[in-house]
Amino acid sequence: MDKVKVGIIGSAFVSNLHAEAFQEVPQAEIVAACSPNKDHVEEFARKWKIPSALTDYRKLMDRKDVDVVAVGVPNDLHREIVVAAAEAGKHIILDKPMAHTLEDADAMLAACQKHKAKLMYAETICFSPKYVRAKQLVAENAIGDLYMAKQGEKHSGPHSDWFYDVNRSGGGALMDMGCHGIEWARWIYGKPKIKSVTAHCQLVYHKGRTRGDDNSVVILEFENGGIAVIEDSWARHGGMDDRCELYGTGGVIHCDLLRGSAMETYSSKGYGYAVEKAGGTKGWTFTVFEEAYLYGFPHEMRHFIRCVLGEEELMETGEDGRATLEIIYAAYESAATGKRISWPYKPQNPGQVPITPWLNR
Repeated sequence: MDKVKVGIIGSAFVSNLHAEAFQEVPQAEIVAACSPNKDHVEEFARKWKIPSALTDYRKLMDRKDVDVVAVGVPNDLHREIVVAAAEAGKHIILDKPMAHTLEDADAMLAACQKHKAKLMYAETICFSPKYVRAKQLVAENAIGDLYMAKQGEKHSGPHSDWFYDVNRSGGGALMDMGCHGIEWARWIYGKPKIKSVTAHCQLVYHKGRTRGDDNSVVILEFENGGIAVIEDSWARHGGMDDRCELYGTGGVIHCDLLRGSAMETYSSKGYGYAVEKAGGTKGWTFTVFEEAYLYGFPHEMRHFIRCVLGEEELMETGEDGRATLEIIYAAYESAATGKRISWPYKPQNPGQVPITPWLNR
């Protein structure tokens, strides 16, 4: 196989980042894009010079020239598309979170195992160059023994309406963004077993738009003694803020994922784009550049394509996505009950969306 032929499912924000990332992977070729909105997917295909635009993902699955599908669709559609892809013999790159229920996640894993399809969990911040360098420093013992990791991702709310519908998304900011920090924390510590989860959730800003949380704090305790603090918000103004802190017995690392590589711009009239979720561009702003690169999208896609070619071992798997989702269930249960949730843990209703206990509190 000279090149891996890719079909992109989705044509909104994250699919644009996927398409941009594949431009940096010479071993990949995008041969088709698919989205139910005909005008939207045709414009998407023109933008990225993709030769075929489809409105039915089943037709994409029928194509013999598609080896891998990159899935960037609402959470409640993940199971249907991933199972269909596995049954069609396609490998799958799946954007976070894995699914909107654990029941769906298990069905997806079972289908991929049955049909020998690779399920590659697209958790970008585990590929972000700055965060990768931080992990290398931890591995070098540059800061001594790591005992606390903090990661936060905050902005003023998602682009699309479906995020605010908990029946489709599975939850609020904790589900949407906490999945990043939770998997990052597992990765930075070397994926040890979880010991306990404690969380608090709030709805402070989007009260007229969602029943879900728009601000959350999660504390993870690992069996190796390390802890992680994960902070996520849809209530923070001024554009995306993504950063981490690593504390060791011999030092500390601070990473600002976007602003450390941004320009400072003053504009009296404003301009087109500053950074993801920026509320406006008048006055002083941080203007990001090479956004997809900073997030790690090209790096993860390069890795996934090499995994399909058998050149690398898969770093982020469907099992990792499931482990993160299980922690999210525990976090919402903790936020609902005010209790620390200890492992081993199994949610009582894995077929219900994770936020259910918090909604019923």
